[in-house]
Amino acid sequence: MKQLFSLAITFLLLGRLAAQDVYSCRNATLGFFSSAPLEDIEAKTSQGASAINIKTKAVYFKVPINTFQFKKKLMQEHFNENYLESDKYPHAEFKGKILEAVDLTQNGTYPVTVEGALNIHGVTRNYREKGTITVQNGKINATAKFTVRVADHKIKIPTLVVKNIAEVVEVSVNADYQPVK
Repeated sequence: MKQLFSLAITFLLLGRLAAQDVYSCRNATLGFFSSAPLEDIEAKTSQGASAINIKTKAVYFKVPINTFQFKKKLMQEHFNENYLESDKYPHAEFKGKILEAVDLTQNGTYPVTVEGALNIHGVTRNYREKGTITVQNGKINATAKFTVRVADHKIKIPTLVVKNIAEVVEVSVNADYQPVK
């Protein structure tokens, strides 16, 4: 419920909040993949919250860091305690805008570019990434894959495990939106 309140506040700040213009997703799936010489690391969560305003093209994502699930429990502990410091920086957040003039009220698949600010580990960086939005019968799906350089967000990798963790991780996003009523 706290995340939905954040979404509403964000859209009030980003522009007009007209219910028929805003679509939300409470269970966006986000994942990341790190390929390094000694091992691959993968984690996923389906607890991301997101909203999109089809009129202003504003896009918002927020995900609790500690909800990412790993195959190995020890990786998850290290991720939360040592690298992302999820007690200190509990969320990753993106605020951006779709750059193309697409009509998201019409069925179709639209390649889009989204530009905005991504905050991870207390560090905000601007990104401009490609994605795909599919509209079908009043429902919207958004997907994207992009890379994040961990050093850009001041995530420190100890030299002892530098061969275990990649400097650049691939992030994937998948969100199914419903109109806010």
